Amino acid sequence: MDERVPFRHVDVFADEPYRGNGLIVMFCRTLDYTVGQLRTVAEEMRQFETIFVGTDGDSRAVAARIFTVEEELPFAGHPVIGAASALHERLAPDSDSIEWTFVIAGRSVPVVSRRDTEYFSAIMDQGRPVFAATVDHLRHQFAGALNLAPEHLAPLPLQVVSTGLPYLIVPVTADGLRRARIIAPTFDQQLADVGAKFVYVLDTQRREGRTWDNAGAVEDVATGSAAGPAAAYLHERALLGRDEPLHLRQGRFLGRSSTITVTSDYQGHLWVGGPVRPVAGGQLDAVPRWSA
Repeated sequence: MDERVPFRHVDVFADEPYRGNGLIVMFCRTLDYTVGQLRTVAEEMRQFETIFVGTDGDSRAVAARIFTVEEELPFAGHPVIGAASALHERLAPDSDSIEWTFVIAGRSVPVVSRRDTEYFSAIMDQGRPVFAATVDHLRHQFAGALNLAPEHLAPLPLQVVSTGLPYLIVPVTADGLRRARIIAPTFDQQLADVGAKFVYVLDTQRREGRTWDNAGAVEDVATGSAAGPAAAYLHERALLGRDEPLHLRQGRFLGRSSTITVTSDYQGHLWVGGPVRPVAGGQLDAVPRWSA
């Protein structure tokens, strides 16, 4: 990475700036960099996630790589929504609507961005959900790992659901949502043992959720990759009509209220999206030159 790289800082799933989930979008000429180089940039920017995008001129095909400060992700929701909006502003700000195809870790993701009165919004096709077996035999184990007593769990099964990233959906009461936090030092392994990458604690009545990094150190504000699985879970349990949009709330406990909207099309694909709001823009002048 030896060229200067422009970037856009946006808030995703936010009706106004300084709400929703923060994101840095790096506009790169190439993505042929090492994991170490890109992770170093993500660490420096210190947002919830950083997405590096490359486009071929005015092409609507977008190669992308997504990083937290800890690792590269094979898929994530809010970076795609934010990047589509930032690219819309950068490449065709006067267009009302643009269809994109994001390619992330070999997966193609259709995205539509739209101009609105404040900035842009976007929706992405997360495809059909994949349901793994329920893990209800471990409900007490996961309750304890999440600082919950059995009565804080809703009378519904725990299940792993994926639309790109596998989440363990843990249905809870309103009090359970408030109390939830990761306290088990081996939580990452507990999730791996049931085929999940992350947990999503879901109040199925209020349609509000929470998730964290697996160390429990950082809570996420708005998690697009979890919104699809949450909607699929509610559909499967007949708690949400197939034609009914899900307006999933998140971020209340961090003072950054967010709303993610999920709809289902006639093919059973889940479309996840919401508004994006601009915060800042700039240029990366000092870039890492090492490859570790």
